[in-house]
Amino acid sequence: MRKNENKRKNIRNNDIKDLESVKACLNPQQREAVESIEGPLLIVAGAGSGKTGVITTRVAEMLERGIPQAAILALTFTNKAAREMEERVKTLTGLKLSNLTVSTFHAFGVLVLRERSVEIGYRPNFTIYDSSDKLACLRESSRELKLTHEPSELNTLASLFSDIKTHRSKWDEVTSIHKALYDEYHELMMLHNAVDFDDLIIKPLELFESRSDILDEYRRRFRYIMVDEFQDTSRIQYRLVRLLALEHRNLCCVGDDDQSIYSWRGADFTNLLNFEKDFSERKEIKLERNYRSTGTILKAANAVIRNNSDRKDKELWTHDGHDEMTIRFAAPEDEQEEATFIAETIGALRATESLAYDQMGILVRTNALTRSIEDALLANNLPYSMSGGTSFFQRQEIKDMIGYLRIIDNPDDDVNLLRIINTPRRGVGKTTLEVIVTLARNKEYSLYSAVSEIVFGSGRGPAEGIGDKIRSGLAEFLDLIERFRDLFQTKEDEKSSLAATFNELVEEVNYWGFLVQEFRNNEKIVKWRYENIQGFATFLERWENNPDNLDPTLNRWLNRITLNARDEVDDSEAGKVNLMTIHASKGLEFDVVFLAGVEDGIVPHAKAIEENPKSIEEERRLFYVAITRARKKLYISSCLTRKIRLETIACIPSPFLEEIPEELMENAESEEPLSQDEDVSGYFNKMPWK
Repeated sequence: MRKNENKRKNIRNNDIKDLESVKACLNPQQREAVESIEGPLLIVAGAGSGKTGVITTRVAEMLERGIPQAAILALTFTNKAAREMEERVKTLTGLKLSNLTVSTFHAFGVLVLRERSVEIGYRPNFTIYDSSDKLACLRESSRELKLTHEPSELNTLASLFSDIKTHRSKWDEVTSIHKALYDEYHELMMLHNAVDFDDLIIKPLELFESRSDILDEYRRRFRYIMVDEFQDTSRIQYRLVRLLALEHRNLCCVGDDDQSIYSWRGADFTNLLNFEKDFSERKEIKLERNYRSTGTILKAANAVIRNNSDRKDKELWTHDGHDEMTIRFAAPEDEQEEATFIAETIGALRATESLAYDQMGILVRTNALTRSIEDALLANNLPYSMSGGTSFFQRQEIKDMIGYLRIIDNPDDDVNLLRIINTPRRGVGKTTLEVIVTLARNKEYSLYSAVSEIVFGSGRGPAEGIGDKIRSGLAEFLDLIERFRDLFQTKEDEKSSLAATFNELVEEVNYWGFLVQEFRNNEKIVKWRYENIQGFATFLERWENNPDNLDPTLNRWLNRITLNARDEVDDSEAGKVNLMTIHASKGLEFDVVFLAGVEDGIVPHAKAIEENPKSIEEERRLFYVAITRARKKLYISSCLTRKIRLETIACIPSPFLEEIPEELMENAESEEPLSQDEDVSGYFNKMPWK
């Protein structure tokens, strides 16, 4: 007993030493933020000001002061950020943190709904529908009402319904014609025992607002709340946090209104004002020292963003001894010349300065601008990765096998049943599906129950026209699902391998044979797709064997991958030039940044301004975010002409460029080593807006 006590004491002493040494490295404002634990706190953290370190050290400080792990709730916006935060706190404290809740808003919603599923009319093994599942359910709802919608219309309706549900829009004379479909969609979701991403925030909020007893329980549990990237919270996310924090008032919000660029998906930076009103006794701390960029880059960023009127006053500065080189500006003739300049400059920087490819980023306002850049990178044999590609979990073969797992976990999930009931082929065509759907509708139960009745029932009624061969195929399908439900449950009870059971499932359904049949003329595709499934099994095995995973069940795995698929990063993309939109670059940084297509109508974007003239300030914030991604070098290019829809048009440089002081910019020259007889004095024209 005494030995264990001494061991704990030694660990604690080491933790104190580590924490104190970390705090000693903080600047005065950072340290004040770390040590301000009690009461509401607003940390205005400028770009590159070390906010992640402040947040993680602040959590460690709370633990050191004796605040229980279970009393702390830290919320952020991506699973990657949540994992990084948790790992850094573990490293700092040496603790396992099994009771600390560090998660995204949506993962927190899953936690609440899993614990309170009965109160909202769901079973605990509910399914989370991603965007494609949501569209499939919406399509099914449309068919049920005998409506016909094109895919593009369904996408528009999905966005409308999301806005209605999250209170960003209200029904009006134009949109109210879709209310019947909206209601049908939600009835079908309940029938499927499924929720969408909006539900993960809305349903906990509705539960807290309608059940004060349940709200009080969560208030007692989470007495200290931190929110990262607070400027990106939506109104309903803030309402959720506000409800939880009102009693104990230990709410710390960390954000930067200058980096609020997601209004199109519900973010509302005026939540900063709401926070100030709801927690008027708050302390406010500004983190303005930048540890990322050169002074030149910061001067440019400050000069641009101060033109916004709706912001908190702050000025980024640095003591860093980076070379005070100017920002390089290029005015290429067209997008091909622009792309060539970028590719050749990357190659030269790689050769002359040994810069790693993955420390160089190419940022554009829209994905439509990437084609010529991709061509130039390929032509110069430069490895690159582009954001916005197909997610691993969205690939056909992965979706198929996840579909099997979802039906095994939740048989009432009609969307996934429709996906797999004829994959591989079981002779289930349109006629059979219509019989199954009709029976389910008439009896008001799930498609799986309808299939069971067709297989084990009398064969009369709607199922009378289904032949013995199809009935036999459906019986084999039901047998497969039931057997593997038992197998997975046994593995969970025995704490044995879920991954091994998954591999058995892949073999049992003969997915290899299905791929061979589907892609009989392309063996490479068959192997590549099957290897993806094997990779999925490896992910599952790694997850269930993680010692920090105390409850490795199939349901938890399925919900985890649905949430993670929203912001996953493929490790295979490491070591490549990063090509992405400015929105996708938020939170990232690179030694060298190329901002391409900085032209009026693109930056700021003409459509955004046309829809709402007030969005000029958000467009400026977007440009500010782009500038502050650069650590050492920044290249900005604005074409003289650009081909748009087969028409070559004259371009005008972005008006935002006029906001950068002239002395901070110079005309770019090729970074490639030049021979003595080459004259580059006219490589690009003088900055055309001067």
